[in-house]
This record gives sequence, structure tokens and C-alpha cells, in this order.
Amino acid sequence: MISKIRINSTTKISLLLAVFFTSNVFAHQGEHWLLVDNFESTTSINNWVNADVQNETKPFIKNPQVTIIESELDKNNKYLLRKPAAEGVVGNRKAISFLPLPKEVDVGETYTFYTRVNVEYFPNNHSFGLSNLTPEKIKTENYNAFEPMIRITDKKESDGSKNDGSLMVLSGAHKKYKSIVNPETGNKAAPLQEGQWYEIWYVINNSPLKDGGQSYDLYVKGGEFKTQQKVFTNANFRMKREQALTHFMAICNTGPKNKPYGNGGVKYDDIYMSEGLELSSPIH
Repeated sequence: MISKIRINSTTKISLLLAVFFTSNVFAHQGEHWLLVDNFESTTSINNWVNADVQNETKPFIKNPQVTIIESELDKNNKYLLRKPAAEGVVGNRKAISFLPLPKEVDVGETYTFYTRVNVEYFPNNHSFGLSNLTPEKIKTENYNAFEPMIRITDKKESDGSKNDGSLMVLSGAHKKYKSIVNPETGNKAAPLQEGQWYEIWYVINNSPLKDGGQSYDLYVKGGEFKTQQKVFTNANFRMKREQALTHFMAICNTGPKNKPYGNGGVKYDDIYMSEGLELSSPIH
């Protein structure tokens, strides 16, 4: 015989609260991440704008940059491979790709961006990050279209110093690049390992300068970082325009024709954004 269960008003309220909080826990476990692109759809490449704004190749090659979706067959995964040009081609100085964000980051807002990167091989010269310019302005401003800017390169600088392939950010006066630091040792991080995926969280503070904004913190997992580590605090926006951030952007460079850097590529995957400080992973 099945007994009837009488539910009073207090029990009903308790059940409703339980359902409410449970549903919000599940929502918090992933639905807050907005997808920028994970490249699983081969047509998503059509949403990207590619521009070779300083094409000095000789003999001239139209659209020399390589920006294609490839597959990791053993993992059933697709990613974006970017190179300034095919191996052996020199003179493509500014190969740009950019994509509108699903939601603009307004002035005063903080958002966390997540991206996985994988160095195809060195030597190379790559940067990626966010812009607050229109598509046409991104093309004309190129490097100065960046605000948050993360750099991967082992190129030799004009002052004679040589980068070693460690992950870098733009920080300090005069648009200087600085390598990330391993917080456990206090030393500069090791060069990125070719062929290995790194997870990167960059927490963007788009508040005005007077409020301590136009800066970002960087977290990394991968390589020497077996667990997620905060590797840089308060890196600077490149231009500090105090405008809404509108695009994800990447740029790469073969270097000058007489002293080319090399055309090693960088693979990008799983680009997401989330409001506030969010250090979970959108893919695990």
C-alpha cells in the first residue's frame, strides 16, 4: 500500500529553494563561458578577417599568410593554425587575423578570456590579444590595434637582445615586452615547448586608468606549470584608449627580407570569454 505524503507550505518553499540553488550551481559550472571560436565547425573560418597589410614578398605572392583549420586526428579535435607565410617565403611583415567578440567588453567591465595555444615550431614571431578598434582601423593600426597583447617569439630584437620563446606580455613604459615569471621559483619562465598545448587565462580590467584599469593579469597551465599559476600581474594595455573591446586579434611576421625571423606557426584553440574573474576551464 502506498502512503500519501502531505507537503505543507514550509516543505514546498524548501523544495523550491533547493531546485533554485541546484540549477544555479549547474549554470555556474560552464554556461557562463561565451564561445568566441573553438574551430570545430570548418565554416567558422569564414567569420575571421585576414589581411596582409605589409606584403613585401618578392616575387609577389598575393595573400601569403597561412590561416587554416587543421585536425588532431588522434583527439578528434580541430584548431586554427596561423603562419605569416609558407616555409621559405619571406617579406610578409604584418599578417593579421581578427574576429568580432560575441559580447563587447565595455569600459568599466572585467572579463576573463581563455585560449589554448601550441607552438608548431620555432623560429617565429606571433602576438595575440584583444582590440577596441573597427575592422578597418585594425588593419591600418596593426600592432597598435592591440590593447591586451600576449607574445610568442624567439626573434632577435633591434637592440641585439635575443628572445628565447618564453611567453611574454606588454608591460611598462615605451611598450616594452616582459617574459612571464614562474611564481614558485621567482625566475623567468622557460621557453614554450614545441608541440605542447598551453592553457592561458587573461583577466582583462577595462576600467579607466584613473580607476586602476587598462591592465590584465595572466594565468598559465602547461609545460613547467603542472597546475594553473598566476604568471604576471598588471600587464599594461598597449594603447589605453579606454574604449569597449570588440575583437580577438592575432598577428604574425616573417621579419624583413634581409633578416627573416622564420615562419614557424602557432596553433589556437578554444577561445572563450566570461564575465568577471573566472579561473575554471570551459573545456574540462
